[in-house]
Amino acid sequence: MAIHQDLLGGPPPTHLPDDPEPRDLLASGTPAADVAAQYPKSSLAWARLADEAFEAGRVVESYAYARTGYHRGLDALRRSGWKGHGPVPWEHEPNRGFLRALHGLARAAGVIGEQEEYERCSTFLRDSSATAADTLG
Repeated sequence: MAIHQDLLGGPPPTHLPDDPEPRDLLASGTPAADVAAQYPKSSLAWARLADEAFEAGRVVESYAYARTGYHRGLDALRRSGWKGHGPVPWEHEPNRGFLRALHGLARAAGVIGEQEEYERCSTFLRDSSATAADTLG
């Protein structure tokens, strides 16, 4: 498989491998905690837990779940050849768990007053995928 760079010489987009089982379980209504326990490497399951906790007003819990999903996503990105920067397209569905966790981490950091982390994560999200930043708010 050829590696392509954009016209400005930036890194190619990173596309995480598909992991449909956790996504399918979540879509079928399986509780996110059960999915995260069965698939602890799933950023999507951790992001869903972060969203649920945030919506229930448990911001510190949301922060912890989002941080877990974020780090699981970083591990997956690195295994997929990501070198610490470059596009992580929202349009590629397997990337969405990481991008949702990154958004959740920024959101919770902002609420608990971690301004530097809020700004870093918000910038990282926008740099990774402007579509994700716009879609997730």
